[in-house]
Amino acid sequence: MLEEHAKLLAVLKSAGEIAGRKKLQKMIYIAKKLNYPFHEKYDFHFYGPYSEEVTLKMEELTNLGLVIETEEKVKGYVQYRYALSEEGNRFLANYNVALPKLSSCVHLLNQQSSRFLELVATMLYFEHLPKEKMLQKVAVVKEKQLYTDGEIEDALQFIERLQAFIQ
Repeated sequence: MLEEHAKLLAVLKSAGEIAGRKKLQKMIYIAKKLNYPFHEKYDFHFYGPYSEEVTLKMEELTNLGLVIETEEKVKGYVQYRYALSEEGNRFLANYNVALPKLSSCVHLLNQQSSRFLELVATMLYFEHLPKEKMLQKVAVVKEKQLYTDGEIEDALQFIERLQAFIQ
């Protein structure tokens, strides 16, 4: 049970800090789709793939003092930032979280915007469909996001880069 919590701590340790709940959710989902052993269940939600389990585990880790959650006002809304606490580092040292190349993958994901990761995660959510059908589905479910053709192409190239990266 705590091994799954330790994996989330390993992501935070690799990232240093993650700005935003949505970004955190998408980073874990994308890592899961890249075959990293994250076992949290995801469903499709307003902002793309979402896991109640990730949310609950992050709340537990924060309440235990293993994760530092800070709030900041950004453009009229509250954004949360997550970082590993010293206690979290000590806790993580007790677990052998063997996730090859996770750190590099997390760095790459963390450099992207939440908006972009939402697009990438949504594309991966529908990756079981043929490419054209997947793109049509993304256009429908993300209609209000007004993604440009350039953003779509960038996301497709990013997914290819990620998939090549982990091999």
